[in-house]
Amino acid sequence: MAQVNTCLKRVFTIFNIFFAVVGGVIILLTILSQVLTGLHGAEEMEGRVTGLAILYGVGIVTLVIAGVGAYGAHRESKAALIVFLVCMVIGSLAMLRLGVPAAVARPQVERVLEDKFRSMVPLDKATEDVKDMADTLQTHMHCCGLFSYKDWEGEIPDSCVCNRMEQEEGECEAISYINLFQMKNKYVYSKPCFPMLMYYFLLILDIAIGIIFSLAILALLGMTLSSIMIHQMRHPRSNTLVMTVPAIFTTAPPKYQELHNPPGY
Repeated sequence: MAQVNTCLKRVFTIFNIFFAVVGGVIILLTILSQVLTGLHGAEEMEGRVTGLAILYGVGIVTLVIAGVGAYGAHRESKAALIVFLVCMVIGSLAMLRLGVPAAVARPQVERVLEDKFRSMVPLDKATEDVKDMADTLQTHMHCCGLFSYKDWEGEIPDSCVCNRMEQEEGECEAISYINLFQMKNKYVYSKPCFPMLMYYFLLILDIAIGIIFSLAILALLGMTLSSIMIHQMRHPRSNTLVMTVPAIFTTAPPKYQELHNPPGY
């Protein structure tokens, strides 16, 4: 078995345990995001399924790589450590490739999505798919319209209408509208859907960006530690450099000692 520095071996093992914990946290955060968006009716949010699938995949892959690294450190397996190193190199490049464009595009996301959703109004004249999406959001998130109840113009659906309890809690507003040349009154949700939808979208995006850059930093640290361990396995007999003090810096003996112990010829 190759000789590896014990301290380095312990540090690398602790690193992989922490790396596995990070993978577990990623999976837990993904589950939390899925539950929160599901409870508030954001199942129809564009890119939700893809984003959650990517986060689940990243968490599972992180756990697997951490297991390979821990095995390589415990068994001092050069093959396992090389696999771990290759995964760290690929992972760090992939995380930077994903994280940098996402962080740069983060301020522009809200404006792009707002322009896209504004192109859907008026909702009563939109396609059936858009109407179904709006009805689902309004039912689950207790909101009306994407930006206002006026997005529906003269045909406000029942998914916007509040019940008596919600009216008493102040979540609704009374509106008057004309339908079939008749003036009608309704209590509808006062909150629009787009700000709430945007909040959950940005929540998932911020979590994803934070995870990506955290994994990139951990991957660079893992690359460093695994490279050092592989180097020690390849050169197990390399002696530790011992620095000695040159003789010119040693204190000269006193003169009386030279007379008492004359050098032999």
